[in-house]
Amino acid sequence: MSYFFFLGEDGNRNCDNEPLASHDELEGPYEHQMALYEDDLQARGKISQILNRIANYQAGIEPNMTKEYSDKDKQAKLGTLFGVYLPTIQNIFGVLLFIRMTWIVGMAGLFESLGIVVICCLTTMLTAISMSAIATNGVVPAGGSYFMISRALGPEFGGAVGILFYLGTTVASSMYIIGSVEILLKYMAPQISLFGDVTIEANALSNYRVYGTMILLLLSVIVFIGVKFVNNLFSRYTMKDRVIGQETHGNRLYGEVVADITSSFMVLMAIYFPSVTGIMAGSNRSGDLADASRSIPVGTICAIITTSFVYFTSVIFFAAIIEGDLMRDKFGESIDSGLVVAKLSWPNEWVILIGSFLSTLGAGLQSLTGAPRLLQAIGCDGVLPFLNIFSVTTKRGEPFRALVMTVLISEIGICIANLDYVAPIITMFFLMCYGFVNMACALQTLLRTPSWRPRFQFYHWTLSLLGLALCITLMFISSWYYALTAIVIAALIYKYIEYKGAEKEWGDGIRGLAMSAARYSLLRLQQGPPHTKNWRPQLLVLMKMDSDLTPKYPKMVNFASQLKAGKGLTLLTSVLPGEFSEKYADAQAAKQSLNKLIETTGIKGFADVVIAKDVTDGLCHLIQNAGLGGLRHNTVMIGWPYGWRHSGEERSHKVFIDAIKNINAGQMALLAVKGINQFPDQGEKLSGTVDIWWIVHDGGMLMLLPFLLKQHRTFKNCKLRIFTVAHTYSKHAIQERNLISMILYLVSTMTENELFSTKHNKKMIYAILNPYKSMACLDGCVRNKSQVLKQIKQKSSSGCIDIYVTVDQRVCDLIACTMLQLHMNTNNFKQSVTEQLSESHDERDLSIH
Repeated sequence: MSYFFFLGEDGNRNCDNEPLASHDELEGPYEHQMALYEDDLQARGKISQILNRIANYQAGIEPNMTKEYSDKDKQAKLGTLFGVYLPTIQNIFGVLLFIRMTWIVGMAGLFESLGIVVICCLTTMLTAISMSAIATNGVVPAGGSYFMISRALGPEFGGAVGILFYLGTTVASSMYIIGSVEILLKYMAPQISLFGDVTIEANALSNYRVYGTMILLLLSVIVFIGVKFVNNLFSRYTMKDRVIGQETHGNRLYGEVVADITSSFMVLMAIYFPSVTGIMAGSNRSGDLADASRSIPVGTICAIITTSFVYFTSVIFFAAIIEGDLMRDKFGESIDSGLVVAKLSWPNEWVILIGSFLSTLGAGLQSLTGAPRLLQAIGCDGVLPFLNIFSVTTKRGEPFRALVMTVLISEIGICIANLDYVAPIITMFFLMCYGFVNMACALQTLLRTPSWRPRFQFYHWTLSLLGLALCITLMFISSWYYALTAIVIAALIYKYIEYKGAEKEWGDGIRGLAMSAARYSLLRLQQGPPHTKNWRPQLLVLMKMDSDLTPKYPKMVNFASQLKAGKGLTLLTSVLPGEFSEKYADAQAAKQSLNKLIETTGIKGFADVVIAKDVTDGLCHLIQNAGLGGLRHNTVMIGWPYGWRHSGEERSHKVFIDAIKNINAGQMALLAVKGINQFPDQGEKLSGTVDIWWIVHDGGMLMLLPFLLKQHRTFKNCKLRIFTVAHTYSKHAIQERNLISMILYLVSTMTENELFSTKHNKKMIYAILNPYKSMACLDGCVRNKSQVLKQIKQKSSSGCIDIYVTVDQRVCDLIACTMLQLHMNTNNFKQSVTEQLSESHDERDLSIH
């Protein structure tokens, strides 16, 4: 058995256009022999072009780059060692290893310090595994980690986390620069202080700000020169080769409380975590890598293994040979303001001092290199319109504008000037980014989307969920108020992108999750009919379109929007007469008009347009088949026909009657909207009363509709009044009114209940029954007004009004269920029931039926 699969032209819009066969190879006899398929080739293309698209197909992450980045990507030559491994190690081995590691070990003790290192390194390793899976699921363009998150979780999450990650990387450069200045002024050359003795905190902070700004400008110039120069200038410097042992005494296994009483396990973890960040230094520069999908997993995981081993052994080493009191001396005042780590070096302490100073500068330089490219990638995507100005690059491909913004933000961090205050901020930004990388990997794996085919096999969704749990736990353990602040910032960016950002369709996991949840919910809804408590009006609005394919009565949508307190689904539909093959473009244009109306009115629903040879058949098709599974309409809203008496078309009213019959056959509620052009707009606020004439038992529909209307701001200030009709003020009528009042109380509806006698006011009965008379005339059941009045007069003497005898039973059952009389105290709603008696009883009635 043979299977044939056709691959459409839109399989991959971002692939290269280099064919598998040259143009000359396609000429000659082959071209002439294929003349039979000339039409198909023009419509679908040659098989060589299809195969070329398959060869260049990108399963997951789609590039979205400017021309400058596309040209630059062809020239990228950096490999795993110089493009990922060394930059990642430079970022991880930063300032904290040299000037805070011994202090953390002294404060926490050996066991707690090892716990801190294990938890932090495990978090970054799990994140690296998830990142490797995402990176090998297609081609990673410029933007690296931002593109991984945004293409996996969507533009809203991607933009929010991308901004936080950019801020974290930028503030990290401030931390590294502050650390390098601290090494320079406190341990290498305190005599160059510009503000006196650096041991005084105020003087030290002032020096940090001045020298930090100078170093920031110097590093910015180096970054502007080019990426390759950064890689060649700052590679990993020599660390200590030999350690001088010394015998020590005291408790170094457990933490001790000393002068710094605010220190705790949680505070120390927040300070230490930035020392293991920087794992995305390689992915941030993916646009400069020759093979990002291969280099990022190998280089990142190897760098984490290397640095984790160094950190783990360093903790044991420091706890074994250094006195606890000395380690808790944060600035080495007991050893003449010396750096504790430097005292262990061989042959001289300057080996560690110079090496740590240059290494810290290198980490800051790497941060200043990656952050502008990340901001430039976000600007290129267009999800945040105000960041589009940062998408511009120089002729050499350098994001100069993004670099300027990065320098300004980094300067803010330098002005803080305190390393212990800057570190927790970085912790929150990076932990949130790492958490969403794990979330993206777990989501794609659990959803089992066909496009999720990473080449990196050493991953599992449980590892990703564990990494996500660790990130969230570390955020709140370190600082709950910093964690909440980061979450609020991310939420604000998310909502901004959702509200203002450009619309993007990236096939992200959040949309896939929504699809899976929708499928699950629809299947659950199929299990049985909804309970009465869960019933809500699911509206099918039958709209009529003008000749220009715009809604003829847009206020019908306003009225449907005013009922949205029911939290039901609204379907805006219309029927266009004609042939589907000829009217498809018109149907799409009409659907677009309905979608715009949905967006304007804020309705939660969908639009659909059907093409049918006959309008009646099209309406019948919508009434039967609109919706999906258990999410189907139970109420149909249709406009009352206008001018049917004087219409030149013989079937002008028959379409309406047939639609009513189809709705009745489908056992659905009906809202026949009359006088819709005089209804209030969305922004209007009315006052007065909403009068409900409760004559026929309708299952509570007449009570529900005004209650839902009153929840909308347009009718919020209106009062509800319910009228019951009796022939005389008898004891039975009084009991009926009291019973209705009790029902209203039980259903928690604040409604006035009025009893209305018709013994001496038969005209009022006619005003109430006027809509039924009109419907009867439409259906041909009762031909003239005198017959209706005659039947009313006959029934009024019986002491009870039976509305069903006045019109055809098929029509009356549906219409009576939704008869709602509005009596509003506004210009458009000033007509009372008695005033309607003077009208000519035509279709311009202000009632809603």
